[in-house]
Order: sequence, then structure tokens, then C-alpha cells
Amino acid sequence: MGKKIFISYKYSDELVQTLDRTPIWEKTTVRDYVDEIQDEIDESDHINKGERDNEDMSDLADTTIASKIGDKIFDSTVTIVLISKGMKENGVPEKKQWIPWEVSYSLREQSRQEQRSKTNALLAVVLPDENGSYEYFITENTQCNSRTLHTDFLFQILRENMFNIKNPKTRECNGHTIYEGYSSYIYSVKWTDFINNIDKYIEIALEIWRNRDNYEIVKKIK
Repeated sequence: MGKKIFISYKYSDELVQTLDRTPIWEKTTVRDYVDEIQDEIDESDHINKGERDNEDMSDLADTTIASKIGDKIFDSTVTIVLISKGMKENGVPEKKQWIPWEVSYSLREQSRQEQRSKTNALLAVVLPDENGSYEYFITENTQCNSRTLHTDFLFQILRENMFNIKNPKTRECNGHTIYEGYSSYIYSVKWTDFINNIDKYIEIALEIWRNRDNYEIVKKIK
């Protein structure tokens, strides 16, 4: 059965690894990674894309933003957020950037013409930086068979929906507390793993969604 997927991302971010599809006279941007997903995804799935980075939000009222975003997200079931090193605009308040609003409206229940949407499943797909590294966000710990997510640089609404399970299962390794299982409502996966098995990671997001009552989900931008 097809799924309706919304992709949230920073269109113009160039701090990503060059893709083969990019002509040698151009720079790869996050938008090129969206094209890769579009090429690989099941034809029965439908994708809506957040492509508003060139639109200034500074003079838009919250109700206007809600109208622009809500219609695209309303009937979707899964939101994919592309994590990239340059996804945030420095010096610009988070409420004046599109990604936090798109995540917020993906998590909210919305009403449209007597119909009501449910909270979306969410998946964070981490893109390699310009050096092909994921270390800016994910550090692998082979000794403990674990990984560290460097969430500090994320938008707050993303950060607060990671490691937010109500009753975490943990273990100790080398003096560190390791979370077991799906400890975050927004699961994170490296691009290389995701693009080679899209259905697997969409299903992980949906499995977490089916158990969403187990998580302290933050839905509003602060």
C-alpha cells in the first residue's frame, strides 16, 4: 500500500557530499538528495517536498505559515527530515525557518473540512558532509556497539523528540549509559543505509509511530 511522504530539508545547503548525478560545473545541494529518494522510492508512494528556502518568513504571520505548510502535510503519513550540516541559518530565529514549522505540523493533529489528521511518523535521514563524513552528527562506538548522536546543533523541536521515550531501557559500557531499542520518536539513519533499504527504515518509523504513546512528543516550536 502506498504511503504519502513529506520531505523537509534545506534546499540550498551545499555542505554535503557530491553526488554522481551532479554536473561537474555545479555543486551538489540537499535538493539533489531529494531527487535520489524520488528515483528510488516505490511508485505507489507519493512525495510532497518542502521547497520554501528562498521565501522570506520574516513578515509572515503564524496563520499564513500554517496555511502554506498544513495543506501539504495534512494527508501525509510519514515525514522525512534530511539532516545536513548547514540546515540551520545562523542568526535567524528558529521560528523564522521552515524546517521547525514543517516538523511541528507533522507532529500535530490537524483539522480540515471535518477531517482530522494524525501525528505523522518521522524519520531523520543524515546526509554525509562535504568530506563524506557523518561525524558532525553520528559517532560510532564499536566497543560498546552503540552510537552517539550530537543533537546540540539541531533545531530544538528535533532535539526534544530524540531520546524522549518515557521508560528507557539502558545499559552501561565504559562508563557511559547506552540507550537500548528505539529510544527516540524521531529515529536517525545514515544516508547510505537509508537509500539502500528505504522500505526498512520507513517501516521502523511506522513501528515507532504505532507505539507513539510511549514517547513524550513535543509538537510546538518554543
